[in-house]
Amino acid sequence: MTTNTTDPGAVPTDGVRIPVPGGGHLWADRNGTGSPVVLLHGAGMDSRLWDPVVPRLAGRHEVIRFDARGLGRSTEPGAPFSDVEDLRSVLDHFGHRRAALVGLSMGGETSIDFALAHPDRVTALALVGASVGGHSWPTTPELSAYAVARRERDTARLAELELSIWASLGRTAPGGELIEAMVAHNAERRIISELHLAPSAESDAEARLGTITAPTLVVHGDRDHPEIGVIAERLAADLPVAHARRIPDADHYLPLRTPERLTELLLAHLARS
Repeated sequence: MTTNTTDPGAVPTDGVRIPVPGGGHLWADRNGTGSPVVLLHGAGMDSRLWDPVVPRLAGRHEVIRFDARGLGRSTEPGAPFSDVEDLRSVLDHFGHRRAALVGLSMGGETSIDFALAHPDRVTALALVGASVGGHSWPTTPELSAYAVARRERDTARLAELELSIWASLGRTAPGGELIEAMVAHNAERRIISELHLAPSAESDAEARLGTITAPTLVVHGDRDHPEIGVIAERLAADLPVAHARRIPDADHYLPLRTPERLTELLLAHLARS
């Protein structure tokens, strides 16, 4: 197991390296036995996001997590790539035809896209503070500044805004040091990765939610950005087999802020699916 929360600045290098289309590799690891569950992190993060959750889930499931292209321990892309195809590479590498997907933020968006593209390969979904393709985000000063920092490749400003907008509970809340370490490590890397990310074939995912039949848990924190709550309501209303939970005292980084409550919800959902 590569879980490491004692030194937030450390980036473990053990695990496996999965070849991906276009060259390079994704870093991944696998823990536990049972039905497979794949954990997907958000933009500007890496799979350390799931450090407190992995040991609990691995008591009942085979838990796979990986660093998205260009983030964490995965190699930077040199050509256009697809998050959906990368996820398929992970499943294929570990020999799984089907698996449950647990995705936070961007990882939730990828999970939805994958369920639309490959419905027969998804046993269940858990969407945690998820975004969704095709959603129209409001124009606000902080989100506009965030977009400008990404466009201008201002990594210092991007990291600052990532923490103020998405990690509003601050450094003293649970997981604060690890959140800061991940954001600092990935600020420049995420910009390079996003420049190569190919447009999703499921860019209209929000309009197609009604076609997804996988049992779905929708979770968000009550201290997350307000638009995440709006998206959560839309997901819960439009997905045919969905139930929603809001976790108190949690911002966007739920697996680090409230790992016990989140894991409890995930285990219950996976047991029913």
